[in-house]
Amino acid sequence: MKIVAGSSSPMLAKNIARLMNMELADVSIKRFPDGECYVKFNEKIEHAVVVQNTYPDENLVELFIIQDALKRMNAKVDIVIPYYGYGRQDKVFEEGEAISAEKMAKLIEMDANHVILINPHKEHILKFFDIEAEICDGVPAIAEYFKEKVDAVIAPDKGALHMAEKASSIIGCDYDHFEKTRISGSEVRMEVKNMDVEGKRILILDDIISTGGTMAKAVELLKKRGASKIYAACVHGLFIGNADERIIQAGCDGLVATDTIESSYSMVSVAEEVVKLLKS
Repeated sequence: MKIVAGSSSPMLAKNIARLMNMELADVSIKRFPDGECYVKFNEKIEHAVVVQNTYPDENLVELFIIQDALKRMNAKVDIVIPYYGYGRQDKVFEEGEAISAEKMAKLIEMDANHVILINPHKEHILKFFDIEAEICDGVPAIAEYFKEKVDAVIAPDKGALHMAEKASSIIGCDYDHFEKTRISGSEVRMEVKNMDVEGKRILILDDIISTGGTMAKAVELLKKRGASKIYAACVHGLFIGNADERIIQAGCDGLVATDTIESSYSMVSVAEEVVKLLKS
């Protein structure tokens, strides 16, 4: 077995290879002047674990080409997708829409035997695959990082409450969530549901930070309520535009993401959680 590091998550691929005591595959990946991707394996591969995002589009195309090259060598192919792009459109919300999460699954499974998704947008995305598909949870790794650093974990909305609950059980602290109340067509009020945060060290935890608007508002509110330390963390740090700056300027004392999408905030690796599934 060899670990194939795609262009999107080389650090995670190296961490997986190290923990499994395996070598990275010898593969050449380059871009032509017009942006098209070229892939060539410089060794025979019998079983590959490919680590590659499906976001943005260029990484998705690269994954397909890597898969094609491996299948032409009759290799067994496991795919680890750190961030499953196109996962938000997981059903038809309005007539005429595509279900991109399902279409991507059908394309990926054509040249794969097994897929691992790290915290996809919704768990039911697994049902779109007709091959073995599993979810890897990055929350335990984040929780371990924040042990003894926080007094409570708060989800930015009710949808992320299960993440806060799981993290709090590992850290050994309280948890809660923000409740949103729509005041008008353009105004939404956020309040912590039950907890008094004054003097507490708080971790705000979500699966994705994209534009950072919700997270920045949550930080501002906690700061006004007297929290002593405020940390923001996510599994997938997209940080579109100046999202990171918005959150830090709001009063965040520390911004942390995992290595599903590599950035200067990738303080936590999900490699151990991935390896557990690969070895099971």
